[in-house]
Amino acid sequence: MTERRNFPHDMGGEKSDAVIPDQRDIKVFKEDWHARALAITVLAGAHGKWNLDESRHIRETLPNEDYTSFSYYEKWLSGLAGLLVRHQLVSREELSSGNLPELPLQQKTLVADKVRAVMDKGGPSERSMDTSPKFQIGDRVKTLTPEKTALVKNGHTRLPKYAADKNGVIIAYHGGHVLPDSNAHGLGENPEHLYAVQFKSCDIWQDADNRDHVVVDCWESYLK
Repeated sequence: MTERRNFPHDMGGEKSDAVIPDQRDIKVFKEDWHARALAITVLAGAHGKWNLDESRHIRETLPNEDYTSFSYYEKWLSGLAGLLVRHQLVSREELSSGNLPELPLQQKTLVADKVRAVMDKGGPSERSMDTSPKFQIGDRVKTLTPEKTALVKNGHTRLPKYAADKNGVIIAYHGGHVLPDSNAHGLGENPEHLYAVQFKSCDIWQDADNRDHVVVDCWESYLK
């Protein structure tokens, strides 16, 4: 079996402190720079040099010590810096010095009065399929392991490690959707059939209540 890096972002199902729900009157952004970080990321992404899956993966591959110590929007800015350098929009030296070039406005530049419509539209991932789904609702399936789903070694996959190599039942079919494992690495959208797979919680965690279940959306190539 090929060894896979233990990514710090894949923490689903691990023990943690109690989750405290947000209060209704809480500020959307705790710091003013958080709003600017979100705005810069959205504006840069609107130029179409990268896709959502690539931007997600570059944040996942931050060094472990950075990922675990950075705040949420520090991760966003660090990932954005990596994307800007990767796509040769700025250089490492320019980022380090803070002496950034003024990039010319392009047709895809997102101006203020267009932001609401763009954000409301989102980025739909559903695609038409030329093939029939391999599985049907009610089928018993087993997930593969992350290293067997990723198309690139230590590459992007949406299969969480807690749901890897587990038996489940398909309870819903979502149609065809862009395959993130491919799209994150510039290999094309390569859409696949997407299913909702239900697992018994006690099959994932030994101390879980056997009446509870976990549902994970799985692309077809994640299942056998």
